[in-house]
Amino acid sequence: MPVMACCVDSAVAPPGHADAGDTSIPSPVPFLSFNAAAVTAAVANSESSHWSPAHSSAIYRIDEWGAPYFSVNSSGNVVVRPYGTGSLAHQEIDLLKIVKKVSDPKSAGGLGLRLPLIVRLPDVLKNRVESLHSAFESAIQAQCYESHYQGVYPVKCNQDRLVAEDIVKFGAPFRFGLEAGSKPELLLAMSCLCKGNPEALLVCNGFKDAEYVSLALIAKKLALNTVIVLEQEEEVNLVIDLSNKLSVRPVIGVRAKLRTKHSGHFGSTSGEKGKFGLTTTQILRLVKKLQDSGMLDCLQLLHFHIGSQIPSTALLQDGVVEATQIYSELVRLGACMKVIDIGGGLGIDYDGSKSGNSDLSVSYGLEEYASAVVNAIRIICDRKSIKHPIICSESGRAIVSHHSILIFEAISATVNTPAMNQIDLPLIIEGLSEDAHCDYWNLSDAAMRHENETCLLYADQLKQRCVEQFIEGSLRIEQLADVDGLFDLVSKVIGAAEPARIYNVNLSIFTSIPDFWSIGQVFPIVPIHRLDEKPEVRGVLSDLTCDSDGKIDKFIGGETSLLLHELEGNDGGANGRYYLGMFLGGAYQEALGGVHNLFGGPNVVSVLQSDGPQSFAVTRVMPGPSCADVLRMMQHEPELMFETLKHRAEEFHVEDHDNDGTKYATLISSLARSFHNMPYLKALSPCSYEEVHNAAAEFGASEDEQWSYCYA
Repeated sequence: MPVMACCVDSAVAPPGHADAGDTSIPSPVPFLSFNAAAVTAAVANSESSHWSPAHSSAIYRIDEWGAPYFSVNSSGNVVVRPYGTGSLAHQEIDLLKIVKKVSDPKSAGGLGLRLPLIVRLPDVLKNRVESLHSAFESAIQAQCYESHYQGVYPVKCNQDRLVAEDIVKFGAPFRFGLEAGSKPELLLAMSCLCKGNPEALLVCNGFKDAEYVSLALIAKKLALNTVIVLEQEEEVNLVIDLSNKLSVRPVIGVRAKLRTKHSGHFGSTSGEKGKFGLTTTQILRLVKKLQDSGMLDCLQLLHFHIGSQIPSTALLQDGVVEATQIYSELVRLGACMKVIDIGGGLGIDYDGSKSGNSDLSVSYGLEEYASAVVNAIRIICDRKSIKHPIICSESGRAIVSHHSILIFEAISATVNTPAMNQIDLPLIIEGLSEDAHCDYWNLSDAAMRHENETCLLYADQLKQRCVEQFIEGSLRIEQLADVDGLFDLVSKVIGAAEPARIYNVNLSIFTSIPDFWSIGQVFPIVPIHRLDEKPEVRGVLSDLTCDSDGKIDKFIGGETSLLLHELEGNDGGANGRYYLGMFLGGAYQEALGGVHNLFGGPNVVSVLQSDGPQSFAVTRVMPGPSCADVLRMMQHEPELMFETLKHRAEEFHVEDHDNDGTKYATLISSLARSFHNMPYLKALSPCSYEEVHNAAAEFGASEDEQWSYCYA
């Protein structure tokens, strides 16, 4: 450990002879000229000078969880490789340049949007759909499988219109369809698939009432390739009755409740006690009802779901084998089976560990997954002399996770350990109790003898005694602050682990990363720039909400803090800003996010690769909810609220000696803009009060940004 280097008393009792009764106060003087902290800093600076983006890529595991879509360029910025392994160097998209384009004012050629920001990458989405289809087609050809693969996207993963429409468009050559689990999702899917491949499946899952079943039958009438999957036994009666009334011959599927399940968090929906699906007994009763109704030929699809994030192909094969046995029995019982839907479960390697023993990772890739599925189905079907079925999967998480990046800004951080010249030792000594003074002398003695652990012991005792004195009212707050600083300095100099610093981020975790606080899901979080510099600060992230759960203190690799850079005034090519990105969050986060503290969703932009000078083009901009928008969500009426505040201002502006009404106009403009703006903090460069006042006076200058009711 480094040697203790600090200011202590020049007159200390001999080692082991600290006398609590001696209350004389000698003058504190430095006892060592050797400054270990300075040496440590010099070593760190030396190491930092040899730092490269490759080092940062390694410590953040970017090549492990990010391949083949994310990497670090020579400037130390995270870049997107939009076509995966097929991306060329000039096609890489620099995330920092996207942030600059989006956040720069319109007068400077930017879009004038605030962070936080979701960047959607349709090129990545297209590559995911193509890669999934290619993996299955390769497995089918290699194993001489005698049918084909056609997937569906479960829209619950991300119901955004552009996401669903893009998947239908990108998947049209592969007959890629959609899966719905509610009536609104079914309407969404029906509308999107009108522009899709006519052979694309529309899989109707979830709990169903008469309205849901009628809607699905209407979809069938509209020539959409609709399958009504029965997940509860009583649903078969609805389907039989309503199909007869509407004169529609339905295609029916059944969800089997398998015995196979995995033990992780995401396996809770599988197994005999799972939420959905029919047991073998219930399936037999369903077959009998369909047979008695002359509709057994309508039963054509078997669906099952082991659970999300299936960790290994061994578990996957167990489930597929069990399901294929059920499929073959349904064929034997006379059903015209055509499709086996293996559900979701294709996992994402969130931490890059390639582990089969974690909810955060999987031990396989797309190719291994597809090969395991095809092989398991083929073997059972060949053994039973059954025609190979169409293979369908509902791989939502694997399709959309990579295409969406949440970018947010660290706006401040807790301060460093104070320097020695910032600590007033005479002030500390003044008013110390006898026991505290004894601890101070013993600390001095241990420092002289270079006993670092003993230094830390007495520093801690001194701090605790001073806290007690402060609570009793015998120590001033200035003295307590200096004692805290002395303790932190001692801890730092002797090499004790420094507590993680808090980085305050312009974000609501409850809105943008709800899976973190609700189920402990960990996502890769990385600075998107300055990766050519060594990150030397351990930090945790604290959001804007007034909630103790509004922090991120768990990171990939089992870490409880994240290596970060010092916040600087004007560095890193970002005008002093410090931007972080959360990756692999394209599934579920937006739909699950709430409005805790009335923070709405971020701004959203779609970015395509282009051949222009920046290698990208912002093709769509979707502004996030304003303060007025989130107020409306909670049944408030912003228009009336504004009028109330406006009338209140009218009552008081006369008393403010505002003869020409300037102050009143400025106040009203400020109120109007507050309703119009997003709830998140607006980053301001250091400026004077006069500049802020002038900015407020201009709030109402742009007519296209005003509400129509702002002025009578």
